[in-house]
Amino acid sequence: MRYSFIFFFLISLSTHAQQTADVEDFKKEVLTLRAEVQNIRVNLAKGEQKFKRGILVATIGYSVTIAGGLMLGRKHDELGKGLLIAGGTTGIIGTAMMLDAFKFLGRPLREKQKSSP
Repeated sequence: MRYSFIFFFLISLSTHAQQTADVEDFKKEVLTLRAEVQNIRVNLAKGEQKFKRGILVATIGYSVTIAGGLMLGRKHDELGKGLLIAGGTTGIIGTAMMLDAFKFLGRPLREKQKSSP
């Protein structure tokens, strides 16, 4: 009887210690997840601003391209050709800016992969 009491007492202490360790691991995991969510929010904000700028530049560029195309074959043919080239180039740059904005979305994953052995 005495030995069974000591046995059950030791098992309960072991279980309590394990639960405490599990709670601490859980707290660390929650803090890690909070940090990752904050990092994702920061990267999304960066990406959003860059994406909006890219949309603006691309819209202006393609609008100039359309204006240049409408001027072809008329009185200001040379100006139309120049607008086509300038607008197309500006539109492509804006599209590249939009695509570049997506690099912020994958950053936490890339950093995690680099730090992993």
